[in-house]
Amino acid sequence: MARDADTIQAEIERARDALAVTIDELTTRADPRRIVQQAKETALSTLADPRVRAALIAAGALIGLVLLRRLFR
Repeated sequence: MARDADTIQAEIERARDALAVTIDELTTRADPRRIVQQAKETALSTLADPRVRAALIAAGALIGLVLLRRLFR
C-alpha cells in the first residue's frame, strides 16, 4: 500500500520534532555547569548527614594521632 506525500511529510515533521526535543534534553543533561552544581549539592547533602560527619571527624582524628605519634617517635 503506497503512502501519499502528505502522510510521509507529516511523519518526517513529527520525527524531526521528536528528535529536536531529545537533543534539547541531552544538551540540558550534559551541561558541565549543571553537572558540577549537581555534584556540589550531592556532596553538601552527604556531608550534612551526622553519621558521615562523625566518621570524617573520627578518621581525621585517627590520622592526626598517627602523624603526631610518628613525629614524636
